[in-house]
Amino acid sequence: MKKTLMPNSATVVKRWWIVDAKDQVVGRLSSQVAAVLRGKHKPTFTPHVDCGDHVIIINADKVVFTGKKWETKNFYRTSGRPGGLSTETYKVMRKEKPERVLEYAIKGMLPKTNLAKKMFNHLMIYAGEVHPHAGQKPEVLTFKG
Repeated sequence: MKKTLMPNSATVVKRWWIVDAKDQVVGRLSSQVAAVLRGKHKPTFTPHVDCGDHVIIINADKVVFTGKKWETKNFYRTSGRPGGLSTETYKVMRKEKPERVLEYAIKGMLPKTNLAKKMFNHLMIYAGEVHPHAGQKPEVLTFKG
């Protein structure tokens, strides 16, 4: 009789991937990276286990939006106090902290659970080409489209 494989944190093998975000559309890139962080690309995917991989994104300052979203799309945050709503366009956010554009997009595509917080910690985003994770020997991950 064959048994069903149930992965747990001890049996999951995590790999390191590096993604070049140069000239990639933000939404398409972030949905594919979120799937890798969750582990949906593996045949042993289990929703309640962190079976995803580590992802390093470089060139986050060179991502693109389609249309005029750099000027028209806003990011909202609130302090929780009355009148504490702050807005800024993604164009301003791109100049100050270009990594945040991808961080917010990918975080929004992960499930809203404590497990997603652990998955999000496996994501490293850098604005330029240089990253300090060469010791992990990341493999290049390319997406179609």
